[in-house]
Amino acid sequence: MVLIDGKETSNQIKEEIAAEVTQLVASGKKAPHLAAVLVGEDGASQTYVNAKVKACKKVGFESTLVQMSSETTEAELLAKIDELNNSDIDGYIVQLPLPKHIDEHKVLLAIDPIKDVDGFHPENVGRMALGLPTYLPATPYGILMMLERYNIETEGKSCVVMGRSHIVGSPMSILMSRNTNPGNSTVTMVHSRTKNLKEITAKADILIVGIGKPEFVTADMVKEGATVIDVGIHRLPSELTKSGFKLFGDVKFDEVSEKCHAISPVPGGVGPMTIASLLKNTLIAAQRRE
Repeated sequence: MVLIDGKETSNQIKEEIAAEVTQLVASGKKAPHLAAVLVGEDGASQTYVNAKVKACKKVGFESTLVQMSSETTEAELLAKIDELNNSDIDGYIVQLPLPKHIDEHKVLLAIDPIKDVDGFHPENVGRMALGLPTYLPATPYGILMMLERYNIETEGKSCVVMGRSHIVGSPMSILMSRNTNPGNSTVTMVHSRTKNLKEITAKADILIVGIGKPEFVTADMVKEGATVIDVGIHRLPSELTKSGFKLFGDVKFDEVSEKCHAISPVPGGVGPMTIASLLKNTLIAAQRRE
């Protein structure tokens, strides 16, 4: 069984990005600049944003953290977005989820597609679907890089994507079916309303799981020799750790890994690759500026 190590792979990618940034700065150009907007005090969001700021420092990017209170109005956030759109920052993200009184769709539409390094703006999603140059959504992009760097054959393979979120499932299904490498798979998307779920997943050569339910995928749902990518992450109570909590994925790792050709763990799988993808998109944004 091959363990698809997202932490090690992301570190390799960061080293490659850092080398490119060094060359960029040596040629007299400005280092890429990534901003993150955080609204409210959500603990998980704060952790994610801090990790992104730390990653920027590691590769030589400039970074800006825009922290806004949970009482921030929609109008105030939109004004901040307009300010970032007209700044010299190369790219920025608005960390989701937002407080319930703010319309996420309105916020995403307000972001300048040229600076949308999360790849969520409809213009960038449309360009992705058409195979045009654009920023790919960070998590699906990270998964593509994992498959590529671990030489997972995708052409002509049966790929099942579990989950239909706009952040992972939907774009992942499009990317895996495109005429690219990785890609050229025959893709089936399954979700909470799918009938005969187990029959479908058990035929998959590649199973990408973002269903949002801890340890939902068990060994009897997986084909012998399949590649399994686990997108889920859940912090649950556990008596096995000092903290009293443990991270779990959407896949029951211990039993599923025994059947797999390759599998990504949680933690240390898709998560670090999402940040690496965001850095790649920001570098692309900076190169466009030049």
